[in-house]
Amino acid sequence: MSKTEVDTVANKHDDRISEKHIPYPSPSDTTTVDFPSSLPTTTTPPSDPFDTPLTPLNEFEDSTNLPQNLTLFQIFTLFFLHFGLHAWGGSVAQIALLKTELVQKRRWITVTRFNRVYAVYQMLPGPEAAEICMFFGCLVGGRWGGIVAGLGFILPGFMAMVLLSYVYTIVGLDNVYFNASFRALQPVVAAMVLRAVFQIGQHVFISSKTKTFNKVLFILAILGALQSALRINYFITLGVFGIFYNFYTRGWRWAAGAVMFLNYTGYILYVIFKGVPSPTSLALGIATVPDMPHLLALGLVAGSLSFGGAYTSIPFIQAEAVILGGWLAKQTFLDGIALGNIIPAPLVIFSTFVGFQGGHTYGEGSLGYAFGGCALITLGMFLPCFIFTIMGHSLLERICRNETMASFFDGITGSVVGIIAITALDILKASVVHLPKPGVVLDGEEWLLLAAQNTLSAVIFVLAFMALNSFRHQYLSVLLVLVAAIAGQFLFV
Repeated sequence: MSKTEVDTVANKHDDRISEKHIPYPSPSDTTTVDFPSSLPTTTTPPSDPFDTPLTPLNEFEDSTNLPQNLTLFQIFTLFFLHFGLHAWGGSVAQIALLKTELVQKRRWITVTRFNRVYAVYQMLPGPEAAEICMFFGCLVGGRWGGIVAGLGFILPGFMAMVLLSYVYTIVGLDNVYFNASFRALQPVVAAMVLRAVFQIGQHVFISSKTKTFNKVLFILAILGALQSALRINYFITLGVFGIFYNFYTRGWRWAAGAVMFLNYTGYILYVIFKGVPSPTSLALGIATVPDMPHLLALGLVAGSLSFGGAYTSIPFIQAEAVILGGWLAKQTFLDGIALGNIIPAPLVIFSTFVGFQGGHTYGEGSLGYAFGGCALITLGMFLPCFIFTIMGHSLLERICRNETMASFFDGITGSVVGIIAITALDILKASVVHLPKPGVVLDGEEWLLLAAQNTLSAVIFVLAFMALNSFRHQYLSVLLVLVAAIAGQFLFV
């Protein structure tokens, strides 16, 4: 072999060595190399080690460790027993359990792939833990596998909430001991919602990659709170802020400014000609009456707009059921959120309680309407995340990586933080400040007793908020609720 041929073969080997350091070569980077005609041609691959096929593992698509031939019943049982019955502690604890069991122990997918999947579902509305269960179900059982996995995860919490809703309705707040426990629970709920504002804000305002603070989204959160205080409809706020941030990230500053200018100009004109909007203007009016179709619609809307976590559905349901509809008392609404924190389920399961109370009210005490109402509102709440997941993760990832859609979702999520903040303050006021019922006249001692009870509620809120910010434990929310319920027997009886 001549010196030229030896150099050519050596260069060929060097190129292969460098290719091993490029796990995902782009088609646009390939080049054509013309080898000297003096090289011998052969159909038998050379036996040297450089000719080993280079097929690097794609850690985003590898499914080699997935179990084969799982039946739908086995998938349902797996997610019911291992995850549905152990879904304590909220979304973070639920997702950590899924990651530990299916990724780290069973190695169904790689950690890198799981993190990317989780990032996609964080951008979409709905409880992320339920969506990830459906994703794994789709991997091992197709679309039907995703459906039964989601049902297995949701059913334990749903059945528990139906039972608690029934007990709550049977006992009633007229029972002094029952009322005392929930009087102590309400400030704890206010602390949880306010804590959620900080958690969601941290996720929204601080980039997970660059760790930089997004000032624009923070300003949108402040403006979202302002719009709620001005009683501008929630859905107008979400739409306007999503469009604004989409234009802003594209560099169309003039268009973004025009959108915001038209938003506030329209509000000023409304105030001039029709007066300041009433609190009911925050709602769409989709559940003014808690019959079956309206409860289903309420669940669909709240489930479709729960960007950033379960707590984002609270303002929308409160606006429709408590403020506009008036068929659910605010204290009862808070009690439902409290119950949602003591059962293994995504927090959005509190909507089951709302549906039960609504159906019970509409049916004038009929348990049939109550069970129908809780089933339909729960179906509506979870149906969007079922649809999103069954669409296929690859399609969802393309949608979320689309800059137009991603920036629109980011603008919505930023405004939601402000909306939740105003809702948290409203819930805090309702949970701490209790006034006598209309027409009831209190004497001096009764006023002092009421003031003392309000002070105790404020102390419970402060202690609960401090605990939520100081400790990290899967069962912390459950422990706070149980301790408050017991303390209520000593403080408010």
